[in-house]
Amino acid sequence: MTELSVSLGLWQDRPSIEAVDTARAADELGYARLWIGEMATYDAFALAAALPGTIPLVLGPFAVAVRTPVQIAVGAATVAELTGRTVEVAIGSSSPVVVSAWHGRAAPAPALALAETAQTLRTLLDGGRADVDGKVVRTRGYRLRAPAPGGPVTIAAFGPQAVRVAGRYADRMVLNLLPPSVATRLVEAVRAAAREAGREPPRVAAWVTAAVDPDAEAMARLARGVVGYLAVPGYGEVFAEAGFGDLVGFARTGPSPRELFAAVPSSLTAAVGAIGTVDEVTARIAEYAAAGVDEVCLVPVATDADPAGRRTLTALAPRS
Repeated sequence: MTELSVSLGLWQDRPSIEAVDTARAADELGYARLWIGEMATYDAFALAAALPGTIPLVLGPFAVAVRTPVQIAVGAATVAELTGRTVEVAIGSSSPVVVSAWHGRAAPAPALALAETAQTLRTLLDGGRADVDGKVVRTRGYRLRAPAPGGPVTIAAFGPQAVRVAGRYADRMVLNLLPPSVATRLVEAVRAAAREAGREPPRVAAWVTAAVDPDAEAMARLARGVVGYLAVPGYGEVFAEAGFGDLVGFARTGPSPRELFAAVPSSLTAAVGAIGTVDEVTARIAEYAAAGVDEVCLVPVATDADPAGRRTLTALAPRS
């Protein structure tokens, strides 16, 4: 049975505080867990500690070139103890904009950074002392003072190297902005990597933008939401595989955001999301389940007609 969770949209053109209302709706409506990413809006740990409710949390994906394993483990343990919630963490490579432009960091070899970070986090989150002298991760002598939260380590993956790392070291792999057909291929790839490593395959989650009976504002927000990903390595290749290679090529020529937004067809947002009537969105979720996705994380589109995406979340809420 595929689980239904919620991931905060943190839409750049909506009030940031609206994320709290989305989180409250996810808690009240009985979704399995709440995913809190970290990019341009809130510090994920601070937001998690401030949220009301009891819904289990997955924090991240945190950029492995920006957050150290010790920082991530301390943050997770802090939120878990102060809130009494189940807290899990996710890691990923992020993008050149986040890593280099915003934080001024040199991006390490992505697959190696993910592998070393995942292994170090596993030790720390289980209460062990991390002594690591890797090519990317170096830490010595630290052990959590707060109760160790344990829990799965999730890796965000797209490319073959990251998927291979997820198969070897992750408890869960999370995907984003992709159609079910691509999800099928990546699920098969991570299972093969796990078999090669002699371990059980990780569960697979997918963030899926969702809008029930969307209006023009919702469709525009969905299109705007993919603009920043079209040229990003990994994401671009997924969009190309889904049939939008020309658009990806255009994005990589450096057009203005306005020009790129104008070029995004509604068929792209439909290809990588769950949009339409309740029945259509429900059927789309079933397609992800058939692709091997164990957990669909709905990213509800917030609009003036559907503040915080609550109407969409209510329509799709799990039925006991």
